[in-house]
Amino acid sequence: MITFATQKLNFNMSRLFCVLMTTALLLTTSLVNAQDAHFSQFYANPLYLNPAMAGTNVCPRIATSFRDQWPSVQGEFVSYSVSYDQHFDKLNGGIGVLLFGDRAGQGTFNTYSANFMYSFKLKVTRKFNMRFALSAGYYQTSLDWSKLTFGDMIDPKYGFVYQSSELPPGDLAKGQFDFSAGMLGYFKNFYFGFAAHHIVPMYVGFISDTYKLPIKFTAHIGGTFDIKRKSKKEVSFGDISISPNIIYQQQATANLNPLTFHYFNEGFYLNFYPFTVGLWLRHSLQNIDAIIFTTGLQHEKFRIGYSYDITANGLSGISGGAHEVTLQLLLPCPEKVRHIKDLECPHY
Repeated sequence: MITFATQKLNFNMSRLFCVLMTTALLLTTSLVNAQDAHFSQFYANPLYLNPAMAGTNVCPRIATSFRDQWPSVQGEFVSYSVSYDQHFDKLNGGIGVLLFGDRAGQGTFNTYSANFMYSFKLKVTRKFNMRFALSAGYYQTSLDWSKLTFGDMIDPKYGFVYQSSELPPGDLAKGQFDFSAGMLGYFKNFYFGFAAHHIVPMYVGFISDTYKLPIKFTAHIGGTFDIKRKSKKEVSFGDISISPNIIYQQQATANLNPLTFHYFNEGFYLNFYPFTVGLWLRHSLQNIDAIIFTTGLQHEKFRIGYSYDITANGLSGISGGAHEVTLQLLLPCPEKVRHIKDLECPHY
């Protein structure tokens, strides 16, 4: 039917892709399950990467992210988040709040979540620390049925002129509680972590309760190494460092046709304070997904970053890649806290 409509109506590639996305992906049929949105500036959105990152800046931190994926295609994916976290001596750990939103297909399929997390700090040795975190929140998905298109709406000559015989499900919005966990270990120049999101079963389908949101596993490891440093106490203009990193993520897709996606992200940041540039490669076990360029600027109490994903798969010519902008505000501690070594990791 798609081939027939393409021949008769002379659809362009973006129009065809929009139809495919809205009918095949956004409806979440029996063969497709929801997957988490991803951000390319991993450490600029620390609580989204791993709840154990809550409090690692010690003083209050506000982080915002905005991502526009495939802007040249009708039905692009727009994701955004805002978070707040801070370390509290009396709690011996960090508290964090993360708000997230995702709009797919120009608002056809929407996802919103709010999460509260606590990370417990454990000082293992004088040079090695760990954090263990739990996150609890509310996860909601909604479907705008009026924006979906179906094959029986197409007239061979006039295009989409008919009303579809497809009936909407009874409930077009679904909300439920969501839980995640994470751990983090770090020395002065080396860190590693692991996180598991959606550890309690959640069902996100609209037609029945058989479509479970798969657990997302994340493992990350990296380091920050000084090349040139004027002072050990604080970073100053002209200091140079490099930060290599590897991030692995795994999430399944469907219950009836099980398929697990494995995403590897390898890259590095080169810091020439206050400037940062980064280069990453994201790929699966089968092919390369994207090449990511990142640039950032830090000045005292704020950090701003921009990244662009060059799509490297079959959509490279029509997708428009992905743009991502992040902003972090580093607030002063409201009261004097005992000396706690914060995590020296990338900021973008």
